[in-house]
Order: sequence, then structure tokens, then C-alpha cells
Amino acid sequence: MDITAKIAEELGIRKNQAQAAIQLIDEGNTIPFIARYRKEATGALNDEILRNLFDRLTYLRNLEEKKAQVIASIEEQGKLTDELRKQIEEAQTLVVVDDLYRPYRPKRRTRATIAKEKGLEPLANVISLQMLKTPILEEAAKYINEEKEVHTAEEALEGARDIIAEHISDEADYRIRIRDLTVKHGRIVSAAKDPEAESVYEMYYDFDEPIAKMAGHRTLALNRGEAEKILTVKVEVPEEQIIPYLQKKVITKDNAITRPVLEEVIEDSYKRLIAPAIEREIRSDLTEKAEDGAIKVFGKNLEQLLMQPPIAGQVVLGWDPAFRTGCKLAVVDPTGKVLDTTVIYPTAPQNKVEEAKVVLKKLISKYHITLISLGNGTASRESEQIIVDLLKEIPVKVQYIIVNEAGASVYSASKLATEEFPNFDVGQRSATSMARRLQDPLAELVKIDPKSIGVGQYQHDMNQKKLSEALGGVVEDCVNKVGVDLNTASVSLLEYISGISKVIAKNIVAYREENGKFASRSQLLKVAKLGPKAYEQCAGFLRITGGKNPLDATGVHPESYEATRKLLEKLGYSEEEITGSGLTGISKKISDYKKLAAELEVGELTLRDIVKELEKPARDPREDMPKPILRSDVLEMKDLTPGMVLKGTVRNVIDFGAFVDIGVHQDGLVHISQMSERYIKHPLEVVSVGDIVEVKVMSVDLKKQRIQLTMKL
Repeated sequence: MDITAKIAEELGIRKNQAQAAIQLIDEGNTIPFIARYRKEATGALNDEILRNLFDRLTYLRNLEEKKAQVIASIEEQGKLTDELRKQIEEAQTLVVVDDLYRPYRPKRRTRATIAKEKGLEPLANVISLQMLKTPILEEAAKYINEEKEVHTAEEALEGARDIIAEHISDEADYRIRIRDLTVKHGRIVSAAKDPEAESVYEMYYDFDEPIAKMAGHRTLALNRGEAEKILTVKVEVPEEQIIPYLQKKVITKDNAITRPVLEEVIEDSYKRLIAPAIEREIRSDLTEKAEDGAIKVFGKNLEQLLMQPPIAGQVVLGWDPAFRTGCKLAVVDPTGKVLDTTVIYPTAPQNKVEEAKVVLKKLISKYHITLISLGNGTASRESEQIIVDLLKEIPVKVQYIIVNEAGASVYSASKLATEEFPNFDVGQRSATSMARRLQDPLAELVKIDPKSIGVGQYQHDMNQKKLSEALGGVVEDCVNKVGVDLNTASVSLLEYISGISKVIAKNIVAYREENGKFASRSQLLKVAKLGPKAYEQCAGFLRITGGKNPLDATGVHPESYEATRKLLEKLGYSEEEITGSGLTGISKKISDYKKLAAELEVGELTLRDIVKELEKPARDPREDMPKPILRSDVLEMKDLTPGMVLKGTVRNVIDFGAFVDIGVHQDGLVHISQMSERYIKHPLEVVSVGDIVEVKVMSVDLKKQRIQLTMKL
């Protein structure tokens, strides 16, 4: 198989683009590095296409490896024909290779192998030839053999049947056709083990859907309901099409003696051997597709969450709400440094509201707090009411925002948090995280396992290795898109930078602690274990503010410094002008990029990137994202009435809709059918996590704590 051509066709890119990307990946370059600094080679393929390319490359290489193993194994048995070799070589999936290998795979002892050991294969062959003239039991009686434990003609016939049944089951063409018929015409049905029991799976108590139309989220819900022993799930097959197909293939002669036997064998082969295996394969395939879809959605949601714009220049009070143990507070300065921590008890059972307000007023006055970041966990609603009352009583303008505290408890109890704040308890760490994830969501959220951030569906039910790899790739892309400050970045942030491992990240921080701030990017080469290849991969993503070389503060890669200097000289600028905004409008001075690129001996795409960087050095791509809604008043669920129009923040996007925070503690659901006047296949076509949307209340169910919203205004 020409892997490069196949990938190019699948991804809709040119073959030379795929070839260049594969070569760069094989040379050990990371996806972020290739996407950002090797645009010339790949024709500017973005990180999403490159990751898809990498996944397909891995799959197709595994497929080719598997084909080679299968061909070698069949050849060793002396059973490889030219036709079989061609079929294996042309197979497009691992499933087809497995089908072709099935008859030659070393078998565990089956009913058929036992029958063969009893010398019954010749009888099976006689029946399969369908030319028998004598009654079948008379023929079978010839194979009675006390030594081999074949005592009667019926036993001999039974053994022959088992051999033919396995032979039919092993035929690759039959399996491929039956799988195809089952997928096209089969159905997934589910029922409740106890129809009277209440559960979240009630819509699946009497469920029936064509396999071809199964939506991923329904597959995952059925799997979970089955695993929790609430549902029974099975595949209903189009037997009325499959059995006649097999009969037509197997029964090739009109022989009245062998036909009844073969009809029985076909039914047994299908029901006992083929159907259960194909049902397993189909369910496994549906699950894999559903997981891939869910992982994709989770990745998109995570990207939006990580790329939320930081709220800079504010002193933030992080508030981790609770009842019995009190609300933990942490005051954090604009750089993320913790200035103070304390605990207040305004919620039940203590209800010390007035004492809490005194503490809060002192903190606001002492540290000039302008923003309160409140976690959305237990006692969040009660804490919010106290904050709103307090804001009415103070003369200064303070706003609050409710942040999603998913993963905060995981972080607070982690080894990383213990190293960062050895003298804090978990509550103080959590309150600090509340404040910091508002100031710089990316820097704070990278400390948490992406799976614990809570912007997906069914994440605990899927292949954890696959999920971790995909989400790790999302975090890596986000961190590298934004870039990090080499002199302030934590180990957690540094280890996501292209080319930097956990060990190197720790070594960078250790070097910084020993030698003070990095004055230039080239100094990185003095860090233990950071060789020339790692330097090439990481240098462009690490920024140094106020260092020796102004270009170190930009996204221009050191390999392009020479060309950049020539460019500045040609246009009459100095390097010193980079740090101010002295180079704004530099792009207007270039009329012919192609000609200038040739002169400077760089690619045209690289030149355009350099110019973009010089105009806005180290520009943060998160600036383009919607800003979070800051609040100063509270709404409760009972305040909502149908028809009310509100602004809200998209908290999570799933296959069937989106959850929107409208400031009432309970997120409302906008079903996919209520998102747009036009038909959409997936909510991600309309919204992303972090988007600010206008919604109208459709219905409110206080008992079930459910809010239905619409975006069709």
C-alpha cells in the first residue's frame, strides 16, 4: 500500500504535503513545531490535520506490519497462494486481514479439531461435495471407530457437521458479506432488566435503532447501562437475508441426501460461530467510533477552555465554598502570588454571615481586591448570595465570577500542589486555584489531568490511553500556540512545550533557581539534557521579556534571526524598536513578499510569520476569545420564567446539545434542535466552550433541577 498517497487522499491534501509531514515526524519533530516552523515544507498544514495524519500513519503502518506477519505465518504453513497474498496485500483494515487469516490461525481445541482428530474430515469432505448416492447414516457408519471414540453413525455425522460448520465460519468472503448485511439492515435493541425501576436510562428501556443510524452518545449510554446491569443490549440481525445467502453459497448441487444436513450445518455455523463474533465486532466498532467522536468533542471543549482569555492586572480573591468546614479564601496578586489565606463560616451550620463580611471588607480594603472568583461546588449558591449582599455594602467596585472548579480537588491533593504549597492545606490550595484559573486559565489548568477538567461525556467509560493521548495533544497545541515565559513558567507548563520532557522541564526550573533569570534563549543549551534537537523544537515557543536580544521576546525562531535582522536593516528599523510598538504597520512597507523572501533566503510563509510577530510581538492568541461575564447580582432558579432572555457562558458541549451557565448555579440545556434555524449535525458547528450566548428560557423544572433553553430568539 502506498501509505503516503492513501493519507493524502483521506485528508484531502497533496501527496507532497503528506510526504513532507511524514518525513518531519520520522525525524523526531513535534506536531506544534512542524505546524509553526515548517510551513514551507508541509504547505502550512495546521496542527489538527497533522495530528489526524499522525493517527492514520500509525494505524496504516500497524496494518502493513500485521499483513507481513500474516503472510509469513501462512507461507510457513505452505498454504499461501498468489490469490490469497493479493487479497491480504489489498486489505484496507485490520478486520479484513483478521478475516483472511482466520482459517490459518493456530486454533485452540474446538469441536471441529476434535472431530478431525477422530478421523472424520473425509466424511465432512464427502458431504461438502454433495455427490452422495447412499443414505447419509450408511455413509457415516463407515467412520465408526471404537479406538477413536466414534461409537455410532450419528456421532460420526455430528463430528462431520462440526467440521463443515467451522469451515463455513472461516470463509473470509462470507464473513465480509454477513458483516455488511448486518451493519446495513441490523438493529440495536435494548430493554430494562426491571422495567419498574427508576434510572437515568429510562429512554433506553424499550429502545430500537438501526445500526447504521446509531449516534455515538447513545452507544456509550447503552454500554454504561449494560455495564451497570440495568439494560440488556443485543444486535437484531437480518437472518432472513443471511441464511439464504449462505445456502446459495454452500449448497451448490441439488442433492436430496446432503441438502437437509447442509441446511442444518449452515444454521448452526451462523448462530453458534459467525453471529456472536460479528455481534461482538459490530458493538466494538460502534463503541470505538463513539469513543473517537466523544474524544474529539472533549478535545474541542478542552481547547476552548484552555484558550479562555486571562484576566490580567487584577488582585483576585479565590473563594472555595463549603458548608461545615467553612469557605476557604486566598488573595492572589496580578502575578499569581498568594498574599493571604483565611477561612470564613458564613454558611450552615455556623451561619456567621456578619463576621464573614467583616473579614471580607478588611481583605478588600487591605489588598485592593477588584474581583472575586467563586468555585461552583457545594455551597456556591449560598456564598454567591453573601457576595452580592456584601458588594452592595462597600463603596468600591468589586465584581465576581463563578468558575468551574472541576479538577480543583484532584489538583489540591496532588503531589504537584504539595510541592508548590507545602504549608497549605487542601482548602487553601483549592482557593488559590480558583483565583489563578481566572487570572491565567491555561497556566493553572495544565496542572490538572485533562480528564478531570469535566468538559466531556462518558470520559470514564472509554479507552483511557487513547483519551489521555488525545487530550495531551490538545494541551500541547494550546500551550505552544500561546508560548510561555521562560523565566516564570512552572514545570507543569514547560513540560507541554515542544521538545521538552518532564525531566528537562525540571532541569530548566533548577537552572533558573541556581543561576537567576535566563538572559537569552541560547542559554537553554546549558541546561542538563537539553541538546541541539530539543533546543530547535522548543526555542521558538519560549519567551524572554527584557533579555539581551529583543527577538527572544517574540515567536520568531532563532534559526530566522539572521533573516529578521536583514529585514529590519532593509526597512530601516533597529532591533530595539521591537519591544515598543515601533514596528506597527511594518507589513505595509512590503509590496512583494515572494521577491523579498528570495532575497532574505527564507520561505515566503516564514517571512509572513516573522512580519506578523514584529508587528505584535508575542501576541496572545487568547485575546480573540470571548471574555468571561463578570457579575454583580444574583439570580435564582425560582426567578426564571419562560420567555426570559439572558446572556450565558457555554460550559460544556456534548453530542446532543450544550450546557449554558446563566448565573443560577444550575446550568441550562440548549438541545441541538434549539441551537439554530438551519439543520446542524453537531452542536460544535454553532457553539464552543467559553462562548457568550444569548438564550431564552423555555421551561424550568424546580423538582428535577432542569432548565430548558433555546438559542432561537
